[in-house]
Amino acid sequence: MENKRAYIKPILESETFVPQCYCASCGDSGITYLFECNAPAGTLYYYPHSDGNIDGNYTGYGRAERMGSYHPCNIKHQTDSTGDFYDGFVDRNENRRQDPGEGVIVYRNWENGWFGGHWDGHATANLDMDSWEIAKS
Repeated sequence: MENKRAYIKPILESETFVPQCYCASCGDSGITYLFECNAPAGTLYYYPHSDGNIDGNYTGYGRAERMGSYHPCNIKHQTDSTGDFYDGFVDRNENRRQDPGEGVIVYRNWENGWFGGHWDGHATANLDMDSWEIAKS
């Protein structure tokens, strides 16, 4: 016996994609934070491990890391996420520890340059992030 194949006419089927939910996967739901780099000059430190609040007053157990010499640029910077902000301080009396009145909020961002990149640091003396200017992106 021979195996014969039967011709089957091709059928085109299509479905419409209907999303059932919305999920914001980047930034803080489209909010752009604007902050001014206005902390006093000195040696800038930041705490890489969060204590749960970004308010310039670190209550955790980690050590501060030195970022280097800092001078305010007095420019209003913008970012789409709070993930780049850290508690920190500007060590004005050069004792390598945070003293009362030295707390700042540090913004770290990666800057590309001619010979590679580096971490750049900006700091604000305005410790109330809720009072910062915001804009919908």
